[in-house]
Amino acid sequence: MDYTSMFDERLIFLDLEGDNLEDLFGEVAKRLQKEAFVNENYLKGLIAREQVFPTGLITQYLNIGLPHSEPAYVEKPFIAIVRLSTEVKIKQMGDSQEMLVRNLFFLGIKEPKEQVGLLQSLMALFMDGKFVKAFIEAREAQVIYQLVTQNIK
Repeated sequence: MDYTSMFDERLIFLDLEGDNLEDLFGEVAKRLQKEAFVNENYLKGLIAREQVFPTGLITQYLNIGLPHSEPAYVEKPFIAIVRLSTEVKIKQMGDSQEMLVRNLFFLGIKEPKEQVGLLQSLMALFMDGKFVKAFIEAREAQVIYQLVTQNIK
């Protein structure tokens, strides 16, 4: 599957503020709803899913969050890239240990069977030290968009 179409430069939010995960989720949900990618129940679904299935991921080079909700709340498939100005606490996938993240990828998945492949593709990106270095150094949405769409498999 080609995941590049799920990225949209309008959905790259840099230097967002968020005192905690719920505040951050609220801000991202508002922006996604304004662009018609999600419906009004998305925020509730996002928070509920994160409580049951935490999405923090420690990779070799960078801690990331991969929040997502049920497909019913997604109007069209997307991946929103969020970079925070300060770290926020999130629980780790699997063992629910607390960790800190500044970079999150909000996954808007319409077809649940695509989720595993998408997660594998994102994880492969973040195991590539060269990609991660370029991603961290990128300061503009356009640069991040090009970097991700040119490298995701």
